[in-house]
Amino acid sequence: MVVATFFLPLLGIAQDQNVIDNMIKEAKENSQLKELAYELLDKNGPRLVGTPQMKNAHDWAVNKYADWGIEARNEQWGEWQGWERGITHVDLIEPRVKTLEAMQLAWSPNMKKAVTAEVTMIPDVADKAAFEAWLPNVKGKFVLIDPAQPTGRPDYNWEKFGTEASIEKMQAERRELLGEWNNRIRSTGYNSRELPAVLEEAGAAGILISNWSRGFGVNKIFGARTKSIPTIDIGLEDYGTLFRMVEHDDKPTIRVEATSKDLGKVPTFNTIAEIKGTEKPDEYIILSAHFDSWDGGTGATDNGTGTLVMMEAMRILKKLYPNPKRTILVGLWGSEEQGLNGSSSFVQDNPEVVDGLQALFNQDNGTGRVVRLSGQGFLHAYEFLQRWMEPVPREIKGEIETTFPGTPGGGGSDYASFVAAGAPGFSLSSLSWDYFSYTWHTNRDTYDKIVFDDVQSNVILTAILTYMASEDPETFPRDRAVLPLNPRTGELREWPSPRNPNRNGGN
Repeated sequence: MVVATFFLPLLGIAQDQNVIDNMIKEAKENSQLKELAYELLDKNGPRLVGTPQMKNAHDWAVNKYADWGIEARNEQWGEWQGWERGITHVDLIEPRVKTLEAMQLAWSPNMKKAVTAEVTMIPDVADKAAFEAWLPNVKGKFVLIDPAQPTGRPDYNWEKFGTEASIEKMQAERRELLGEWNNRIRSTGYNSRELPAVLEEAGAAGILISNWSRGFGVNKIFGARTKSIPTIDIGLEDYGTLFRMVEHDDKPTIRVEATSKDLGKVPTFNTIAEIKGTEKPDEYIILSAHFDSWDGGTGATDNGTGTLVMMEAMRILKKLYPNPKRTILVGLWGSEEQGLNGSSSFVQDNPEVVDGLQALFNQDNGTGRVVRLSGQGFLHAYEFLQRWMEPVPREIKGEIETTFPGTPGGGGSDYASFVAAGAPGFSLSSLSWDYFSYTWHTNRDTYDKIVFDDVQSNVILTAILTYMASEDPETFPRDRAVLPLNPRTGELREWPSPRNPNRNGGN
């Protein structure tokens, strides 16, 4: 009896290692990542809140979980303005012919027919009165409201090839140009957020912008602020051409077709998948990623890759760990991009899950392998996270820089919704791969930017952390560390407060 008792811990360790080894083998030898990526990104497309593509993606995820024998459901948390993107086609007609790189912004109004009209720009005026006197000139024209960039080369390209003098000259020119343009906008009496509505009221045919992302050929695509005329993002190179033509009084003329559908208010959802716990079913581990995206690209790295990690990890867990001690959930959240609305609604609507949360693991900053993990201000995070990471392969955990106890995240991604409620939510923060320049909210966030080796590593990490957190005999304590001083105020930082979600958006 003494001998049997002595070997029990060793038997438990051996069992853990066997499960973990099998999970690693499944992730590497039977990966479903590329097929999932094709179905989610190429076949379904972007997942802007309120669009049919978003609802289709929710239904696809529920059906995919069902194929794996996992219970899943779509939980409505609110409503949003429904909209569906159509065609955007813009041609330069005069003084020469060229098809321009262009995309209407999300929720941009539908054009009943194609419009051919001259292009103008915000004038350099002395004050608001002068601008108001000029304003009737926009009637029937497309209006440029951004400056033309002095260079389309990203800074790293200048640093690689430019001389010190040429780099300094370029940077000074950019500062001067942007400063002058900002002064031009201020002189109108309006800010850049207000101008589209003012120009719309004055009879403009449409608004032209160029939201450059500081990378070759990359623009960020957000939402329109117009109600009846289109707002269209023009690629940096083509926007600069139009801008210079207007400056030279060559009266550029463009033909614009921009179709879309206003679908009225539509329901919005989170997709929740569940493997019920056997010993502690009222304690939870949540695999977390936001499901929605902007729609300039297909939302591949923001946050298609996070979604793929959590779905693939759940598939592996169901196959090799079908009877977990604690309940395992996957939360694919809606409307993160508009302010963590899906996850904060879940926190409000499911206090029993929040109260019973053992850990939440969230991934949401691109395709790269995880390289940072913070304790989010929880005093005992070091003890638990280090224990859960112990069996993670050295080549994966060796890349991860940890910060304990860390400070609580106040926003940025869905883990913050849980941290604000005092629950242990952790961000699996990834290597950049030039995320913010090239894929974050841009027209280039597409399947081809995925680094599948890194995503696979994140699947293995997530599956192991989930298994270890589920098997842990101890419950994660919620004691909070004393937060450091805020260098701006000199006062102690405060724990973030739960946000109130917008459940009726896009008005």
